[in-house]
Amino acid sequence: MSISTVMFDLDGTLLPMDNDEFTRGYFKLLAAKLAPRGYELKALVDGIWAGVAAMVANDGSRTNEEAFWARFTGIFGEGALADRPLIEEFYERDFDAARRFCGYNPAAAETVALARGLGLRCILATNPLFPPAATRLRIGWAGLRPEDFELITTYDNCSYCKPNPDYYRDILRRRGLDGAECLMVGNDADEDAEAASAAGISAFLLTDCLINRSGAPLDAYPHGGFPELKKYIASAARAE
Repeated sequence: MSISTVMFDLDGTLLPMDNDEFTRGYFKLLAAKLAPRGYELKALVDGIWAGVAAMVANDGSRTNEEAFWARFTGIFGEGALADRPLIEEFYERDFDAARRFCGYNPAAAETVALARGLGLRCILATNPLFPPAATRLRIGWAGLRPEDFELITTYDNCSYCKPNPDYYRDILRRRGLDGAECLMVGNDADEDAEAASAAGISAFLLTDCLINRSGAPLDAYPHGGFPELKKYIASAARAE
């Protein structure tokens, strides 16, 4: 196998985290920001999850951003649009406090630097559920820069989500890539490995923060920690 491009997941891959702990913590921060506007924590969390579900179900007919806000305003009314600037301000300013719910591993930036040094194209294939500001911050928490990637998927520039294989097919189409020359690196057996494989992309499962809801056998994919990943990328990049 010879690759020209590496697609990296972010949460739980380049940025170590327990997804549940991170989500609970960041939702509380958002609720505190919106409490003066009358949003109650449970109702707000339920509304956000409903918006996430709308994005995950998106069929490509609109952006994930449009899908989220259509669902959110369907729950809270069109008046919720007046609160949109406050929510956007949260992601620009207050969301950085959620860094404490994440870990840090310098091997993440080292691995991206290795791939770039080998002449490989790098794409941040993070599930596009967040606005750009939130994703830029999370990239920084991982010790990386947006300039390290030729494409970063966010809720405003995508119309599909993981685990839909069309999310990966759309990346291939937009960047003029052949799936057979790409490698997807992620920590989720379903959203990263299985979905990418369905789109004709090989996958490497990073096991540091492994998510394997279906109990899939790990031997189905190359897997391991960052040392194993670095060796795998170097070998695949140099393959004839």
